[in-house]
Amino acid sequence: MAIDTTTPPTARAGGPLDTPRLSTRDKLVLFVLCAAQFMVALDFSVLNVALPELGNDLGMSRSALQWAVTAFALPSGGFLLLFGRMGDLYGRRKLFLAGLSLFGAASLLATLAWDPASFLAGRALQGLGAAAIVPTGMSLLTTTFPEGPARDRALGISGTLLSLGFTVGMVAGGVLTDALGWRSTMALLSVFALIVLPLAPGLLPESRTPDRPRLDVPGAVTVTGGLLSLIYALSTAADHGFGRTDVITTLIAGILLLTAFTVVESRAASPLVSLPMLRRRTVAWGNVGGLVTFSMMSTVIFVLTLYLQEVLRLSAFETGLVFGFQGVLSAVAGTLAPKVIGRFGARRTLVGSLTGQGALVAALLPLNAHIWSVWLATAAVSLASMCHLGAIISYGLTVTSGVPDEEQGLATGLVTSTQQVGITVGIPLLGVLATTSGDLLAGVHTVLALDAVIVLAAAAVVGLGLRRGQQRV
Repeated sequence: MAIDTTTPPTARAGGPLDTPRLSTRDKLVLFVLCAAQFMVALDFSVLNVALPELGNDLGMSRSALQWAVTAFALPSGGFLLLFGRMGDLYGRRKLFLAGLSLFGAASLLATLAWDPASFLAGRALQGLGAAAIVPTGMSLLTTTFPEGPARDRALGISGTLLSLGFTVGMVAGGVLTDALGWRSTMALLSVFALIVLPLAPGLLPESRTPDRPRLDVPGAVTVTGGLLSLIYALSTAADHGFGRTDVITTLIAGILLLTAFTVVESRAASPLVSLPMLRRRTVAWGNVGGLVTFSMMSTVIFVLTLYLQEVLRLSAFETGLVFGFQGVLSAVAGTLAPKVIGRFGARRTLVGSLTGQGALVAALLPLNAHIWSVWLATAAVSLASMCHLGAIISYGLTVTSGVPDEEQGLATGLVTSTQQVGITVGIPLLGVLATTSGDLLAGVHTVLALDAVIVLAAAAVVGLGLRRGQQRV
């Protein structure tokens, strides 16, 4: 039986006039969970505008700079499903707090880094902490707030702060880099973790599945190994191409391990990922939409950061201001998205948001070396980010709607795995075309054109897939 996610959430709750009211404690819980998500989003973006200075200081080439992002996203994407399930079984609150502690310590290591290896080690440990924070935090949110208007509102606030964290990171990164250097961007994350961590234990309830099934160890090994191998292969190929032995070996290993994972899960008594859940069209196609919106938007931000600083010669602070406008409109989109979803449903909002994102990325193609292009870049990326935020919220609702509480960790683990894998694979697959191009501007145009085509094609495919699922009974 297919789940109809196009029914407006307000209608499911009883009517458009139903307004969810949160208790004081619910508001505080939401604050802590959203603050942690905000911190992770801040981590991803605060370093972006500092990349050129970081590369000069630590001796990293332009093509190697993508590892500053990938070193974080590799463990974050690779361990999300495992940590999401561990939270279900052994305690989401416990794992959430452990992730916060690791994240803070890793941020300090990245701040004090003395060479590329120590810096990337700090980034990798940050990613491991984020892999524990993100799925457990999302599970705590979806189990605290029941399906319907209350959850829609909570996810809307979470999505808004996720986008706001990204934007604040861009602006703060520019200000801090110009004033204090790139290390201050990592120090900010250490301070942020120290603020959030003491608040969480007294507010967050422990949450786990009641029956406590055994952890699916073979499934955990194969999916984690497969994701790590695949992401490593794609990321390394960005620097050295697909002809290297280690790239070919890890690419094949990743494919084989993920294939083995599907076989293991079909036979496991307590699978890490429920294959019937993956066969839900809402889960499958919703995650496809999420993968595309994250991978393609992260690529746009990456290449625009290089374009603004290396083609238009803007400072880190000026680059941050460009993305500051993006944040303002994203915050507006976060308040509007739940209302749009309530009127049109999650499926239509997801497809419409992807279509808008793709069209606005295409609008960036006239960018050139003249300074007036900064206005086109600011307007188009800001509007594209509004659509991107609509896609984030609607795909999360599409995937988690109708999933029982005991499987929310699995569902939200898929949502957040899609997010982190998307962030990871987009830059190496497309961003490399800009970083390795002899003409950076030409490389940026190539990336933007491919990006727009992929997003628009995905909008059509996801729309068709979800519509067929809706027609099933």
